[in-house]
Amino acid sequence: MSKPSHDTHPHAHGSAVEAVHGGHDSHDAAHIAAHVGGYIKVGAALLVLTGVTVGLSYVDFGSREMNIIVGMLVASLKAGLVAFIFMHLNGEKITIWRFLIMTTIFVIGLFFLTYLFHADPISGTSHSTH
Repeated sequence: MSKPSHDTHPHAHGSAVEAVHGGHDSHDAAHIAAHVGGYIKVGAALLVLTGVTVGLSYVDFGSREMNIIVGMLVASLKAGLVAFIFMHLNGEKITIWRFLIMTTIFVIGLFFLTYLFHADPISGTSHSTH
């Protein structure tokens, strides 16, 4: 006794199935090839920016703080590329963008508070020992 085949009777909805699934192989391959090409370009850009980061580590921008700011700018650019392309944020809905913007504002606020702590503009409040 053989197993019954799924195609033992003609499909009345065969044309609908073909319309949904069939005929898209070449389109899918082109779509995937375009994405892979984009991923390779972004990967190359990340490698170049990593080289820029290493090169900038040997440049003196006048102060340690300025060196950190320049390094963070390059790192932010690399993180943005990863988020937009590899994490597919470039095609997300507005809600995700609102959360992303609020998170960015929050992080900038934390960096600013850290800067204020290290700048210590109020005399007599420093925690360092003299």
